[in-house]
Amino acid sequence: MKKTALKLLSAALSLTLLLGAAGCGQRQAAAPEGPAKLAYVPLDDRPDNVERAVYLAESLDYKLLLPDSALYATKLDSQPLNPNGEQSGDRAELYEWVLQQEEEGCDRYILSLDQLLSGGLVGSRALAGENPVTLSDGTTLTETALLENLLSVLSQDENNRIWLLDSVMRLAPTVGYGGFGLNEYAALRNYGAMARPHLAGDDLRVDLITADYRLGTDGQPLSVQSTEPLPEGALSQYLSARERKLNLGAHLLDLLDDETHKNFSVLIGVDDSSLEDSIQKNEIAYLSAHLREGDWLLSGVDDLAFKAISALYLQDCGWEGAKASLRYIGGLEAEPACAYDYQPLNVVVDQHLEFFKLESLSGTRGADLQILVLTAPAEPERTGDYAWALNNALAENRKNKLPTILIDASNDAYGTVIHDALTQQAELSVLLAYSGFLDMAIVTGTALSHGVARYAWLTHSPSPETNDAANTAFVKSLSDGVIKDFAFRNTVRNDLYAYVREDLGGSPDNFYRPEIDSAAVLARLETDMQGSAAPVLANFSGGKLITSLSPWVEEDCGTLTISNYRFPWNRVFEIGMDIDRETTAPET
Repeated sequence: MKKTALKLLSAALSLTLLLGAAGCGQRQAAAPEGPAKLAYVPLDDRPDNVERAVYLAESLDYKLLLPDSALYATKLDSQPLNPNGEQSGDRAELYEWVLQQEEEGCDRYILSLDQLLSGGLVGSRALAGENPVTLSDGTTLTETALLENLLSVLSQDENNRIWLLDSVMRLAPTVGYGGFGLNEYAALRNYGAMARPHLAGDDLRVDLITADYRLGTDGQPLSVQSTEPLPEGALSQYLSARERKLNLGAHLLDLLDDETHKNFSVLIGVDDSSLEDSIQKNEIAYLSAHLREGDWLLSGVDDLAFKAISALYLQDCGWEGAKASLRYIGGLEAEPACAYDYQPLNVVVDQHLEFFKLESLSGTRGADLQILVLTAPAEPERTGDYAWALNNALAENRKNKLPTILIDASNDAYGTVIHDALTQQAELSVLLAYSGFLDMAIVTGTALSHGVARYAWLTHSPSPETNDAANTAFVKSLSDGVIKDFAFRNTVRNDLYAYVREDLGGSPDNFYRPEIDSAAVLARLETDMQGSAAPVLANFSGGKLITSLSPWVEEDCGTLTISNYRFPWNRVFEIGMDIDRETTAPET
């Protein structure tokens, strides 16, 4: 039932009046019509936070409600600004959008606090001090007041299920945003990676953590090592942004620590870290110590939405877990998969298994599904053997009807060898999930989110084989990750980097510094992808799709085509694209 229009009151009005005007808690239950609505405020407008999140939600029969993209977009330096006149998202508009969804009867939410409080992930690394938010009626709220009001409104309806996404600030700000360049990034990341005093027990407090930001383990001030002098105030700005971020996170956990907020779940991701005892160590320890049961802190940030969408579905379908055969191929699972991880790969995987309630088995006997994880090669001269072992495992699982999640955590150690072998010898469309495109901590959460969600859908949906819309969304999500990894990352992207630098005289990291002919870059992308993606598209189009596990049912994957290529951040690093699936209706 639609609620009475929600009035946004001035800061002088009491919170009680705000809640009364919202009409929260007075909604009468109504039978759902069509897919359940899920309101989503993304981390930013990169494809993994938008298109693939939409695909994942739709594959689980959710209708994802999104605000206008201009409200959560991030603009790098010199690029055209958002309608709010900023490089970051519009916090006021997004806050009011969430309240509007509540007014209109939505009861499922996934909300990025980095976006709502800072205008996006990049903004959360740059904002320092107090940054008041002015609403459409002229009311001005502090950031903490905005957070408090939002939680209070959403907590009033006991039918609401809300996942709040947050992050531990990475070791350095963003290159190409707010005037920060490569020199500042390198210097501040090295500074952030230095060990700080270890705090524990009663000393693990926000004020003591931030007081130690500038100190080494010996209690002496740390110095910034930089090849060029940093801009005046750069270090203070960086540390102030960290302090603001930690204070907001601590305040969030304090607000939620009562029965009133039991319908909220918190998922915090650790962003761009290192194995060293960095500036993040005490922050992570503090936040971990204040999590409630059902809250989580895990490696990875760009996969937070995937994990939350899947976790929400598992809650809704009554998921009780599954048994997963876990197999590593490559031999380096006990080491961090890349320089941006603060934990070994097997620790990251084990934590995600616990998050999704997966019991790990060493063999396939008694397993409901298998997770294959490709690591960097312990013996580089044996890359061919590892490729064979991976393909052989996939073939055996197909023969034995064991659904499979594939994680490529090799960090490009095999070049195109693995991708070529999989394209030529495996049937990619029968996978539950695949990931290998992003930083290594992120690929774990991405693959397991999609894979566990698909497995749960196949085992809990009343008739998964007949839900063509959900199956189409699943195919789009799976193929999107494979195509970008196999066709774009290792071949086309490198060509585009060279093309922008050498032929256009520009920067592949920002098409506006200096401004170049972005249409020419897009045309080059389309031409290169037409050839590079063709074998992968043929693999999918000639393959089968698992649409039921009991009984086991496979259907034709259908013909896939790609259109509407784009560079959402006006840089070469990532691309967006639309995937269409055409199927032949079965004969009756």
